[in-house]
Amino acid sequence: MPKYILPLFNSFTPLPEGPLRTAIHDYAESVGFLANDLFMIDGSKRSSKANAFFTGFGKKKRIALFDTLIDKLSTEEIVAVVAHEVGHSACGHILKLFLLSTLRTGATFLLLSLFLNAEGLYQAFGMQSQSIYAGFVFFMLLLHPFSLLISLGTQTLSRRFEFQADAFAARTTQTPGALISGLKKLSVTNLANLTPHPAYVRLHYSHPPLLQRIRAIQGVDV
Repeated sequence: MPKYILPLFNSFTPLPEGPLRTAIHDYAESVGFLANDLFMIDGSKRSSKANAFFTGFGKKKRIALFDTLIDKLSTEEIVAVVAHEVGHSACGHILKLFLLSTLRTGATFLLLSLFLNAEGLYQAFGMQSQSIYAGFVFFMLLLHPFSLLISLGTQTLSRRFEFQADAFAARTTQTPGALISGLKKLSVTNLANLTPHPAYVRLHYSHPPLLQRIRAIQGVDV
């Protein structure tokens, strides 16, 4: 994914030598995080949103900083954002979400195999004979409420992971204020809703609202 697929859509250029690269490298060394690749991605060609992400396993770990992030945040704030991404790796979130996604895909295919051979499925829709094409359509209609229930759990887990990564970043950088100010700037560039309805958050948000994240970070013992 990081070496072959992502470069099809964006250009990855090594982060130039300088204070920012040195600061990130020093932080990564301080927490024992070994990442061979530190890149800048041309996110500005599609959007003004600022972001950073970590992906890959083992020797294929890659940290990518959007060029918009580098333009809008200070070095200390960028290091704090990178520390958040490192926190996802240190806490095992990447592997856990990968395994969860694999289980979800397997469960979906298992249900599909059961539904395609169920005569009652076709009779419920008024069909006298079985058709695999119609079965796919019927299955997708019935899958939606199942997927909604699953997403409630996965979104809740994802938000919990974000709190954990924030806490990791605050503790390891010992600059929670930099993380908070960085998140504030990101919320402006990403046009984040500061007061979304709690029900909408449960259904659709993979990240906690900004105000909740700030309160949690302020409660971290550094």
